[in-house]
Amino acid sequence: MAVRLLFFLLFLGAGGGAGWWSGGSRGALAGLAAGAVLWFMFETARGLRVLHWLRRGPAAAAPRLGGLWGEACDRMQRALLQREREVQQAQRRLDEFLSAIQRSPNGVVLLDPQGRIEWANDTAAAQFGLDPQRDLQQHIVNLVREPDFNAYYQARSFAADIVIAAPGSSAARPRKLSVRLHPYGEGRLLLLARDVTAVEQAEVMRRDFVANVSHEIRTPLTVLAGFVETLQTLELPADERGRYLQMMAQQAQRMQTLVADLLTLSRLEGSPLPGAGEWTALAPLLGQCEQEARSVALALGKTLDLHFEPAPGARIGGVASELLSAFSNLVSNAVRYTPDGGSVTVGARVLPGGRLEFTVRDTGPGIAAEHIPRLTERFYRVDRSRSRETGGTGLGLAIVKHVVQRHGGELRIESRPGAGSTFAIELPAARVRTEPAAALQG
Repeated sequence: MAVRLLFFLLFLGAGGGAGWWSGGSRGALAGLAAGAVLWFMFETARGLRVLHWLRRGPAAAAPRLGGLWGEACDRMQRALLQREREVQQAQRRLDEFLSAIQRSPNGVVLLDPQGRIEWANDTAAAQFGLDPQRDLQQHIVNLVREPDFNAYYQARSFAADIVIAAPGSSAARPRKLSVRLHPYGEGRLLLLARDVTAVEQAEVMRRDFVANVSHEIRTPLTVLAGFVETLQTLELPADERGRYLQMMAQQAQRMQTLVADLLTLSRLEGSPLPGAGEWTALAPLLGQCEQEARSVALALGKTLDLHFEPAPGARIGGVASELLSAFSNLVSNAVRYTPDGGSVTVGARVLPGGRLEFTVRDTGPGIAAEHIPRLTERFYRVDRSRSRETGGTGLGLAIVKHVVQRHGGELRIESRPGAGSTFAIELPAARVRTEPAAALQG
């Protein structure tokens, strides 16, 4: 302030002195007035420099001024730089927040008070078929044309989620989304969506599983209850009584087999993946499969051409009981579904690269193409009545699939109606060790 006053006095003194020198006392007064005007113009020019900087210049490029204007510039520059740092920090936090939401596995859409899209992450774009740039400021109801969502949005009651079909969903490939709107700010809405297709499918599978188990157990129990009531109320000849008891034993065996298969599936799903520390020779496994196949054919009264090709000199790394279960299930299924007089061929070979392929070929009735993708589902049967006649539980191929997946392998199924079927298990080279036959026997 003192410097500014000093400059003002200097301007007055210079103007007054010049006026006195040129015009005496009256010139001195005029000089003082001129000095004041010049000082005002000088201060105005300094002020205009500050104003120009405030309007257009960057905060870091403040004019270098002394005096009052210099102090004002310094203070304003510090305030502007502090504000810029705060804005930059806020922008970084916003960018980090949006980046985190962008990577969220759930869909996120920000809506303005009118329901128009302000921002959407890539997950939401994929779920609803949106373009994050093109569809900005589009009304959400115009883009998500699901009647249930429209009613949910218009009702303005967002206490619970709703499940809707995702755009592009079809009967062959259903997709379900769980959607919920959350109000925030001044009338804005946060839309959260998550893909619940797997959850919905799991729930359907659970209901189907419970229904199938109940049905599979109820049927033999009903038969057993009827036989027990007959034996309790009627005096039957010994031969007929024996026949009833035999049928009761068959139904009891059927339930025992079902429970055993269910326990096997439960154990496979709940146990850790098998290591490769246990190596089992392939030949004994195929030998046991052959014995079981001939026993099943004999029990069913079938005459089949059962051909087991010589096993290659190889060992398999994994759980021997699980591998035997997978192999024997494929062989037993072929025996059960191949008609009398047909043939079943079983073989194994080491493929190029060290992989092992186990194949079962039969001359059965074959399977239509639409059934093949579902054959490994629990209790799925192409012909339920025929499956019961052959004694199957509907769990064999589900067990095979789990065993193969646990050992890192692949199950392939090829079949055509009237042309038989081929089931193949391919195990990775990491689980196959080729050795001479003498070493395997030793």
